[in-house]
Amino acid sequence: MLERLFKLQAHGTTVRKEILAGITTFLTMAYIIVVNPDILSSTGMDFGAVFVATCLAAAIGTLIMGFWANYPIALAPGMGLNAFFSFTVVGSMGYSWQVALGAVFISGFLFFLLSIFKVREWIINSIPLSLRYGISAGIGFFLALIALKNSGIVVDNPATLVGLGEVKVAESLLFFGGFVVICALSFRQITGGVMIGILAVTGVAMMLGMVEYQGLVAAPPSLAPTFMQLDLAGAFNVGMISVIFAFLFVDLFDTSGTLIGAAQRGGLLDKDGKLPRLGRALMSDSVATMSGAALGTSTTTSYIESTAGISAGGRTGLTAVVVALLFLACLLLSPIAQIIPPYATAPALLYVAVLMASGLKLVEWDDITEAAPAVVTALMMPLTFSIANGIALGFITYAVIKVISGRWADLNPSVITIAIVFILKFIFLDAA
Repeated sequence: MLERLFKLQAHGTTVRKEILAGITTFLTMAYIIVVNPDILSSTGMDFGAVFVATCLAAAIGTLIMGFWANYPIALAPGMGLNAFFSFTVVGSMGYSWQVALGAVFISGFLFFLLSIFKVREWIINSIPLSLRYGISAGIGFFLALIALKNSGIVVDNPATLVGLGEVKVAESLLFFGGFVVICALSFRQITGGVMIGILAVTGVAMMLGMVEYQGLVAAPPSLAPTFMQLDLAGAFNVGMISVIFAFLFVDLFDTSGTLIGAAQRGGLLDKDGKLPRLGRALMSDSVATMSGAALGTSTTTSYIESTAGISAGGRTGLTAVVVALLFLACLLLSPIAQIIPPYATAPALLYVAVLMASGLKLVEWDDITEAAPAVVTALMMPLTFSIANGIALGFITYAVIKVISGRWADLNPSVITIAIVFILKFIFLDAA
């Protein structure tokens, strides 16, 4: 049956390899089951319900990817977009988390349509590489700021806007220790280093009496507080256009980049360098996003950590199925998730930020018309506390600099259109 479903022999793999690869992938991304509820619960969402939604959304998306697209790619609520959901859309812009879930669902539906009508390649190919690198790095900087804020390292300061917090307290020291441990384990290529770091900080905090042990296994919390609570009508507000666009845009490039990168690592590209069944893979992602929004979590996307399992030998959807089953098993571990403090998950955020910022090395620094928009995009996300603002200002900067520099040939209709739309948004919508 497994051979018929996943064509193991044709991909040069075995059941044993696929199972080990699935376990490897899961261990590298398991941190999301505690980090995501921690971030989204800051909006007022029920922690236990978000924990269940996170596990179920990851399992559903990964199962679809495994069975339908037959790729060893795992999905889960994406880092960066969950922070944008919580701290910008709900925190800064003042929308309810129900409306934010509605925006996530709409973005997933638009992603689904783009995949069906095969518009995705045109969109992806038309966006300048410098802006793509800037967006990725900006999301990383955004996560870094949140991590430092949650751990008390960075605090608000009326005179200088931000300042250094109290670094000698136990929370800050544990945050720094967790970050160092995660980086060291990553350097040594130890599988599950991020999760080990989170659990290590929690263990030390428990020994110091800073958190209380509440058990290991329990029945899953109720999903009722978030299940089907999305507000689609509220998400159709004109002011949510940029939010929906940001959710869609980041998910589109994050997923596409992950799929191509993972396929290259596993030798899954065809003789023309293209990814077979790309449409199915992208539709798996979009369906996962819509399902996740209905369950009660932010955008679900493909995880680059899947390359860990591919490096361990995973080549088919069986790897993804193993990951999905492990996410379902985690539904019984809610007591552990609920005792992990913010200063234990913050090191994971900062570590992910480091990985995402690495894309800046690919920017053409010798060409100021490419470098400047990338930097503007990356800096505006944390400094305005909004991924959407960073994307908007990046596109506007890119288009204007190219026009004034006489580099019209570098622009294409999609970039010009997007830049104009964002300019009109700032003039009319933000001024209203």
